Order: sequence, then C-alpha cells, then structure tokens
Amino acid sequence: MIRLGYRKVINAASDKAWDRQVFEDTHREFFMQAQFYDQQGKYQTFAELVTHIPQADRLHSLVSTAAVGYIRQLKGLIPDVSNAYGKRCLPFQNFRFEIIHSHMQRKEEHAVAIYFYTEPLTWIDTVGPNLLIAYEDRREALRKGEEVETDLIPLQPFLTIHSIEAHEC
Repeated sequence: MIRLGYRKVINAASDKAWDRQVFEDTHREFFMQAQFYDQQGKYQTFAELVTHIPQADRLHSLVSTAAVGYIRQLKGLIPDVSNAYGKRCLPFQNFRFEIIHSHMQRKEEHAVAIYFYTEPLTWIDTVGPNLLIAYEDRREALRKGEEVETDLIPLQPFLTIHSIEAHEC
C-alpha cells in the first residue's frame, strides 16, 4: 500500500486559469495578513517576516484559506496528474499549503505550493516509467487471483510515493 504525494507550484509564470486565480487570491491574502504581523511595514518579504517575527510562520495556514474554495473546485482529484488515458484520476482528501516566497509590493515574486496526498492505493508494479495501481486495498483480491481494475500513472516531476506500507502479495 502506498500514498502518493504531488507538489503543485503556483507562481507568476503559471498560465492555467485555475492557477492564476489561486496566485492572485493567495497574494492578496498574504498582503492583508502580513500587515497584521508587521503593522509598521518594516519587512517586505515572507522570509523577512518569519525571520524577525516568528509568529508570522502562521501565514502558511492563514493564506491557505484563500485557496480552499479553488481546491474544492478540483472535486477531489489531484490536478495535473493523469492516467495513461490522459484523464485526471488520483483522488485526494488531504492537502497542505506552503508559501514558498512572497513580497508585499512585487506580486511577481509570489510563489506557493499545494501538496496533495492520496488515500492508500495498492501498488501492483512499476511498468517502465509508470506505476500500476489499484484504488483502495485490493491486496486480498490480487492474492485470490481475482480481476482488479487498475490505473497506469506515469511518473512525472513533483509526483512521489509519499508513504509505503510493507506487505506480502
């Protein structure tokens, strides 16, 4: 059993409509929330804020609220990761938001990452540069020789095996 993780980076170069909306709204939220921590306006970047005001590390979670509605629009499927048919297929329930870098005045320096995590999947094999998986725990069906519906997921940058549970098949 494995859980996959996917890191989606969103920055000024992102060109998909969904990415642009997340970019704009998370920068706006960063700008507003950062002012609470630095009311005198001494610091311009996220890194400066966290270095000089340790509580500003909470900005990750505070700014994530601007992305939650967009994440719901994904209807539980990880973006950008498709199966061999070219369809989005990997379900997620958990995600984590991270501010990579941001600047109060220079929006073009804003960059965030959203980490998406699948529920447990049955990892059957690796076929070339692809993971052959089945959704949920299908180990018993495989042991019995039953037919199991599978998906072939091409490996790609920022897609990783987040965790693994050792088992015997």
